[in-house]
Amino acid sequence: MAIHDEICRSIDRFKDQAIGLGRQIHARPELKFEERFAAGLLTGALTEIGVEVERGVAGLETAFRAETGKSARSGPTVAILAEYDALPNGHSCGHNLICTAALSAFAGLAAIRAQLPGRVVILGTPAEEGGGGKIIMLEKGALKGVDVAMMAHPVDGEYATFPTLATRHLRLTFHGHASHAAAAPWAGASALAAAIQTFQSVDAARLHFRDGSRIHGIITDGGQAVNIIPEKAECEFLCRAHTTSYTHEIADRVLLCAEAAAAATGTRLTHAILVGYKNMINNVAMAHRYAQHCETLGVMAPDAPPDLPTGSTDMGDVSHALPAIHPIFRIADPGAGNCHEERFAKHTDTPRAYEAMIRVAKAMALTAYDLLAEPALMESARREFAGREQN
Repeated sequence: MAIHDEICRSIDRFKDQAIGLGRQIHARPELKFEERFAAGLLTGALTEIGVEVERGVAGLETAFRAETGKSARSGPTVAILAEYDALPNGHSCGHNLICTAALSAFAGLAAIRAQLPGRVVILGTPAEEGGGGKIIMLEKGALKGVDVAMMAHPVDGEYATFPTLATRHLRLTFHGHASHAAAAPWAGASALAAAIQTFQSVDAARLHFRDGSRIHGIITDGGQAVNIIPEKAECEFLCRAHTTSYTHEIADRVLLCAEAAAAATGTRLTHAILVGYKNMINNVAMAHRYAQHCETLGVMAPDAPPDLPTGSTDMGDVSHALPAIHPIFRIADPGAGNCHEERFAKHTDTPRAYEAMIRVAKAMALTAYDLLAEPALMESARREFAGREQN
């Protein structure tokens, strides 16, 4: 199709700029909600291609929005989402590639804006790494009027669909009584003992959780001094499962373990539920069209096997609100390092990674165009979403 070729040529013309932006963002990683440098680069690039940019979307300083295509609100709308926050060990999740793939796809479509049979929106979504930026943007209406959404994530594999786990994030605080650890330990109640007992009880409970479930935790405050019985201790647990409902069941079990530990140690428990993510509902109609374009571009992107090891993302929450896809693309060989490992951060700034990023940008842009141009494809995505299982 001639218009597909023109979109791809436009992305190729934007390639050097996109790679340059990706390298700059990689070299200056920023944690959740602090992505000022990255947001500034991305919004500056959008301004240069002639679109108006809204900054501070949904009350988030580093969120942004731009659109291209039909100005009429009645046409179909596709959103391409960009992530650009990092982890403490740098861009070990490859968000410098996610945002430049989204930007490149948008730039390719903006180049033919007069021929777009609908609208394309790019949303800059901060704080995927634990902050739930997309959830905040959903709650504040940033995706209102959007029919479907997409993004793509680098890993060590290539799949058009990607199962992710729902999460429930707990912060547990134990309150005990301080005393001298040598002179009068009997006068104290150790909050740290309660935290340790909680970890032991959770480990014992793991046997009874369903396959694919995950619980992992850390102690964030273990006491004030080694010779004082700790009067306060704090820990966090992240519970994960294939469905949101079962994730909540696991979290309830963790709370029971903590309550029992508090009772056993004579301490008091308080807790907070932090940001949690829903599982990803992959829209197969959209994903299979994306896979067709990947194949045309020289790479096979099958559906992921149901037992694929996976993580979590706030894109899952988006997929519960509207039809969405979150394909993954290969930038490293299996076993050479994967997301969140320090060695993976090196893979996210290589010629191989940027070549894959450009290819994925083309596949997303072509899929977005097809969704606007083919009413039957958009309707298929909507029907599939309407019949989804809520879990």
